[in-house]
Amino acid sequence: MTALTIGFIGLGNMGAPMAANLAAAGHSLRSYDVAGTAATGVTSVGSIPEAVEGADVVITMLPNGTILREVAALALDHMRAGATLIDCSTVDVESARNVAQAATDKNILCVDAPVSGGIGGAAAGTLTFMAGGTAEAFATAAPLFEIMGQKAVHCGDAGAGQAAKICNNMILGATMIATCEAFALADKLGLERQKMFDVVSTSSGYSWSMNAYCPAPGVGPTSPADNGYTPGFAAELMLKDLGLSQQAAELVDADTPMGARALELYRTFVEDENGRGRDFSAMLPRFAARGRDD
Repeated sequence: MTALTIGFIGLGNMGAPMAANLAAAGHSLRSYDVAGTAATGVTSVGSIPEAVEGADVVITMLPNGTILREVAALALDHMRAGATLIDCSTVDVESARNVAQAATDKNILCVDAPVSGGIGGAAAGTLTFMAGGTAEAFATAAPLFEIMGQKAVHCGDAGAGQAAKICNNMILGATMIATCEAFALADKLGLERQKMFDVVSTSSGYSWSMNAYCPAPGVGPTSPADNGYTPGFAAELMLKDLGLSQQAAELVDADTPMGARALELYRTFVEDENGRGRDFSAMLPRFAARGRDD
């Protein structure tokens, strides 16, 4: 594809490698990050207007919906008509739709495109993008998704990408808890963890949490459990996503008891049990150390 001028706002653990992959593919990037973080091959600038002025595409990767709205309001004022805004943050559906409408009002295309795949996927360019927006906006963004990821799904209109991400991560949070509970139970029943994995990974208990991201050290493919639970996906980020799922459930009156319970458990783990800064799969040592009445 033709080389584009891209403004990238938010060079955290995910944004920096995503931006670096776009630069390595031949695109010209200007970036702004409030913490001053840089990325390989990317020109750092001192403000959001500097990052977005004259850009063909602006990509944001930000912590929450409030910050997204603030950044988007400033960025949209300095973007040219006909450009495209791609937001890869994970935020509430309402914020995504708010930003999309603000972009439309300025004749700017907009895609909400949260990602799945974690820090490793961002570095390797193997992320999955869940995109919401018009067909025209998605078509504009698709070649960039191909550079940063291995799959992009156009989920529907504005906000649909966030809806898909929220539902996906509600499943992920609940299944990781169930996987960790099962390993802790197996320990107490005298069942070796490797034997447990050998059975479950090829049986009806198969899941991504078990087969691709096993929370038991030394079992299955290499995962954060094999690195002292150094985060690939931090527990506090799972807490954030589960909070978004329940916010969305309340908004549309959906009954999600498993999602609600997963939120409670991760909130306790992060806020009261030193789970902050650990991988979300570190629920396994948490359950292994507890008894039924603890």
